[in-house]
Amino acid sequence: MRVSDSLSLLLAAAGSQVSAQSFVTTTSTGATSATSATPSSTGSVTGELGDATVVTNNPPGVVYKATFPESAFFAPAFPNGGNIKGEITAVANSNGTGVVFSVKLSNLPKIGASLPYHIHVDPVPADGNCTATLAHLDPFIRGETPPCDKNAPATCQVGDLSGKHGAIPTDQDTWETSYVDLYASTLEGIGAFFGNRSIVVHYPNKTRITCASFVKVGGSASLPVTTSAPTSTPTASPTQGGNSTAPTTTRGAAPSISSSVAAAVSGLRTGVAGALVFGAAVVFML
Repeated sequence: MRVSDSLSLLLAAAGSQVSAQSFVTTTSTGATSATSATPSSTGSVTGELGDATVVTNNPPGVVYKATFPESAFFAPAFPNGGNIKGEITAVANSNGTGVVFSVKLSNLPKIGASLPYHIHVDPVPADGNCTATLAHLDPFIRGETPPCDKNAPATCQVGDLSGKHGAIPTDQDTWETSYVDLYASTLEGIGAFFGNRSIVVHYPNKTRITCASFVKVGGSASLPVTTSAPTSTPTASPTQGGNSTAPTTTRGAAPSISSSVAAAVSGLRTGVAGALVFGAAVVFML
């Protein structure tokens, strides 16, 4: 009885060691858990999926442009006909981080208040109906209320350009500005991508005055494929909201499932074999 009890204890210990090893391996190489929304450190409102993330892998040189039509969607804004004239151009920053927006507008309506403008989810349909562009681009589900805090842009809707960078003044006929938005993207396939969406200019009461779809006018929206040896390269992964998460480091190819399983089986055999040898030694001594 003493011999069998000793062998049972030894085998159980070996099995526990192998199981603990397997658990550590699984958790260290398993999928990343979902990130829940948490209050911003600034105290500003953040989205249900957290703050917007800085996009660092925009393909350089990609250019999109939205040009406003000749006639306003909201005709009363221009009783004699016409519309806001101009365009908004967006190009990926040279280092891939953020997008440079250049706004050049003229023939602005004189209403005594600034005009907000935003990236909206859908493009403008053929009939020019700005209502069909739907809501603001908001992959982190932040919502419009309360208003964006320009001092904490990561807590704003990705598409709220005027909230982050300033509204369009109407005390002058023309207006030009440019800025870098770190949260919009020219990389297709993520929630912050705006190349297949639109820009809408509103009255302060949210009435849509005019709108225009973004159209690609230069570059490629796909990341270049490298054939060089693996290096430590920042990459981004889409979140539940479709935007990119913080950059992670890629160091060559990950081990295949078959090699991981083979390693686990080898470890298991080694552990059990060692336990049996030790048990045999105990039996011999007894």
